[in-house]
Amino acid sequence: MSQIPDRLFILELANNHMGDVEHGIRIIKELREVAKDFPFNFAIKLQYRDLDTFIHPDFKGRDDIKYVKRFSETKLSKDQRRRLVAAIKENGFTAMCTPFDEESVAQVVDDGFDILKIGSCSFADWPLIERAMATELPLILSTAGASLSDIDNVSDFCEHHFKDFALMHCIAEYPTRAENMQLNQIDLLRTRFPHLRIGYSTHEVPGEKLALVMSIAKGCTLFEKHVGVPTDKYSNNDYSASPLQVKEWLQEAVKAFDMLGIAEGRVEPTEKEISTLLSLRRGVFAKREIKAGESLRANDIFFAIPTIEDHVTANEWSKYTRFRAVEDIPAGAAVTRINTDLECVRESILSIVTRIQLLLKEGNIVIPQGTKLEISHHYGLEKFDEVGAVLITLINRDYCKKIIAVLPGQKHPTHFHKKKDETLHVLHGTLRVTLDGVTKEYGAGEMIVVEPGMPHSFESDLGSVFEEISSTHFLNDSVYTDDSINNYTDRKTVINHWNTVTKRRPDASVPVPDRKGVKTGVRAN
Repeated sequence: MSQIPDRLFILELANNHMGDVEHGIRIIKELREVAKDFPFNFAIKLQYRDLDTFIHPDFKGRDDIKYVKRFSETKLSKDQRRRLVAAIKENGFTAMCTPFDEESVAQVVDDGFDILKIGSCSFADWPLIERAMATELPLILSTAGASLSDIDNVSDFCEHHFKDFALMHCIAEYPTRAENMQLNQIDLLRTRFPHLRIGYSTHEVPGEKLALVMSIAKGCTLFEKHVGVPTDKYSNNDYSASPLQVKEWLQEAVKAFDMLGIAEGRVEPTEKEISTLLSLRRGVFAKREIKAGESLRANDIFFAIPTIEDHVTANEWSKYTRFRAVEDIPAGAAVTRINTDLECVRESILSIVTRIQLLLKEGNIVIPQGTKLEISHHYGLEKFDEVGAVLITLINRDYCKKIIAVLPGQKHPTHFHKKKDETLHVLHGTLRVTLDGVTKEYGAGEMIVVEPGMPHSFESDLGSVFEEISSTHFLNDSVYTDDSINNYTDRKTVINHWNTVTKRRPDASVPVPDRKGVKTGVRAN
């Protein structure tokens, strides 16, 4: 588990203590009053430089060089540093520090900091990074100006040393203008390093909040902002926020995280959302009087608004849902969960499709993508494993070609064709065919000619796949000797996209409503 807290807001004190420990403690206390009201983790960050070695001897004391002057004027003694670190911890903050040289790394450890930071200017400073790596502290690194090669190399170095670390997008422009914020670099880092925490270190003007909101939306969980307290004696620079500006910044963060909601799994809709959606959905109504015990078919119903309580809606009506009236439903009346029973057959269909795919694979039979799979269940899906077959039409013009699969132990009932002249060619397994009363078993490579009007049936003990090559296939050309099959109008289920490659995630599902309104699902299309 990472030692770097989640949703960590780093308040960068840097040298804004101005070398005045009491002023630094005041900043820490005022920030505590702000932070206590927010549901985040907070760190106060300092910066360490060992000025005895950091500044070249020939340039010490120079007031004409900006950073030599600033760092020299804000230098703290060991005791002063430790007073600030103690104040940080006493006020409930994580203590964090950016060292800029190897000596300072040792001071960071000795002074009891919790997290070590590598600033952007030091990102590829290998002597400093190697010294930081030798500590037991977790590491956060800012990436302003770093090349992808440097980021890759430093990240690899951290990982090879099993370092707990995170990266932060940063722009080293003080303050950063809006057009230079380059927030899409966050996406680049998250894509390139999906296993790492990615943050955003800000240098924009103190009142800017949109960049924070956008970084949250892009998935950042670490945030850094320079802070200070302006007084008559000390003023803030152009990129350091006052406690009030920090508060307003954090308020926007709360709103942003609230707006994001959850990402682990599909969110459950609120009661208000369910009610609103239901009021806008079309309900199912009976087109004719439907008697108790009857199954509802597409030509028995119509869709319209308004919906009522327990109404079956158009969203629930599909080839995978079978409705049967449990009481008489008058013409024009609503079809509801009260006056019907529902059977969801998606899982049964998926099972059939999966088994057919395996059978085709066993026979090394490749089916073109985009074909439709037709499940023939002559006595209903519940008896498909006993009686039925799967048909895949490859082409139907003046000539027709189908692939027909018979599962192990499955039979296809006796029938004849009024017009169609066909030849069956066994591709895989063994197929037992009864043709005009004579039964014979055929293996792969054998063919059977079936003339129009000739009764035939087929079955397989271990499963078989054969191709049917014929003249044009006509609707209603098959006549079964069992008249109940001829009268059963729902004996076929057609599946599209059953053999196409999808990019759906393995845990994705298509919802199916049950009788209590709870959604369940499987991955068949």
